[in-house]
Amino acid sequence: MIVFPFSELQKIETDAPPAAAPESAVKLTPSCRLHILGATLCVALTICSRNFVDRGGPYFMASLTIAGIAYLLAIRQFFATPKFERRIARRVVVIGLVLAAVWHIEFLRAPPGPDDDIHRYVWDGRLQRLGYNPYLVVPSDPAVQELHTHETRNLNNPDLPSPYPAGAQLFFRAVTAIQESTFAFKVAFVICEFAIVFLLLDLLRFTGKTAHLVLAFAWNPLLAIEVAGSGHIDIVGALLLLVSAAALARRWRATAAVGFALAVAVKFLPIVLLPLYWKRVRVRDAALAAVVVGLLYVPFLDHGRIPIGSLGTYVHSFRFNGPVFAALDRVAPPQLLAGMAVLVGLVTATFFRRASLRSAAPDCSPDQFAWPMAASLLCAPVVFPWYLLWLLPFLTSASTMLMIVWTVSIIPVYVMWHLRTLGRPWGALPGWIMLLEYGSLAGASAILVLQRITQTSYESGKRSR
Repeated sequence: MIVFPFSELQKIETDAPPAAAPESAVKLTPSCRLHILGATLCVALTICSRNFVDRGGPYFMASLTIAGIAYLLAIRQFFATPKFERRIARRVVVIGLVLAAVWHIEFLRAPPGPDDDIHRYVWDGRLQRLGYNPYLVVPSDPAVQELHTHETRNLNNPDLPSPYPAGAQLFFRAVTAIQESTFAFKVAFVICEFAIVFLLLDLLRFTGKTAHLVLAFAWNPLLAIEVAGSGHIDIVGALLLLVSAAALARRWRATAAVGFALAVAVKFLPIVLLPLYWKRVRVRDAALAAVVVGLLYVPFLDHGRIPIGSLGTYVHSFRFNGPVFAALDRVAPPQLLAGMAVLVGLVTATFFRRASLRSAAPDCSPDQFAWPMAASLLCAPVVFPWYLLWLLPFLTSASTMLMIVWTVSIIPVYVMWHLRTLGRPWGALPGWIMLLEYGSLAGASAILVLQRITQTSYESGKRSR
């Protein structure tokens, strides 16, 4: 585990002014700094939402970059301020969440991109309600052209059936039962995001952490772009996974097991967290979770076989922003490399589980959930920005700082959306973008390690005296 020892973390900041400050000096309290940074985020993301139609264009990128920088400065302030006075803490959280709601409303008003995944969600839900199996029907098949609506006619990858697991499919059906539109999905996803906020507030209180850390989640620019803007199913899985983590912290073992199973049934990424549940849930809880997942797949069985849709094609052919996978793809088959990505996540989760078993007071700290998924994503064939939504509810401690940096350093990949409108082939990211994204991660890692070494040397020197 990497610890992020800000030098400022050694100083407890409060909202009280210094005892002997010069009258001419203006002292900004931590709460004032957060209000300023929140307002900066609000302005920058509002401008970004007005340019959402040209995703990756100059105005979109400039405003989103400013938002990313403001977010990192806010993160620094969150971790440098251990606690606020109760009245001030409540005001910081309320104002911060109101600001987040403002820019989310702006993105909700913006239509999603013409080939965003959300159009596939509408199609899959519509197919189910009409009695078809989305794992078997190909959207471009002339035999089903009359089933399309104006929002599904130009969905992406029309020559492939759906790749989404059964839990996601049933969510699609539930939303389309209310209204068949991309806007309905975006509203549903934002509701899930707000549910995460309230669950995080409860979990922070339960674990004795300060409530203002909820803004580390709510202010992340990826939420505005990929939840309220494009609309991605990943936020539903993140909510279910957080429910499982919260239940595990309270030792509600059956709820934890079922929540985890439902999260895996939305997308398979959290399967790498399986070792974290070892000896934390009972065998009957695990059996219940397996039964729940099995029942989810019953409506989609094809002659007794569990369908996977285009998942195999995804692993074999899809490539985007995955440098580790791309480097090894020339020497090993993609199925083996995909298995390696899962194995890396499982090993990381096992490391954290063994560390917690050795500790005097085992707990379910956020980094136990974030690091295994991040390690697996780093080795994946495709790393879209919305995949990092799975990490966001767990990035509330300084030990997850490297992943927080990743949620900002990934911003340059949006340039690909703009380049595609200029005729560039999709997926061929310019080298400078990947260098900026992963170079920032490497630089941040080096700084963290150096700070850790410096702090350890300083503490050893003090003890030797």
